[in-house]
Amino acid sequence: MNADTSGSQYVAEFIDGPLEGDFEHRALVGGKPEQRVGMLAAVDGLESLFWYDAVDEREVNGQLRVRFRFDAGDSDPVEFDEDDND
Repeated sequence: MNADTSGSQYVAEFIDGPLEGDFEHRALVGGKPEQRVGMLAAVDGLESLFWYDAVDEREVNGQLRVRFRFDAGDSDPVEFDEDDND
């Protein structure tokens, strides 16, 4: 990320659920990170919608990072093995 985009983006970190361990650069909305994001992902060849809620944010080396927790109740049902992400 260069100096021109660092103030308009943040890094989303998915801490659990099907996207556990994934990171994504996302645009700030109104100068702030989103509090809830919907993510499309293919699981066993089927597209599924997963909802994640922000749990905290911090700055790391001048870069805003936001951690997101999986909302299983609002997401498409999917079975995943938590051991696969270890």
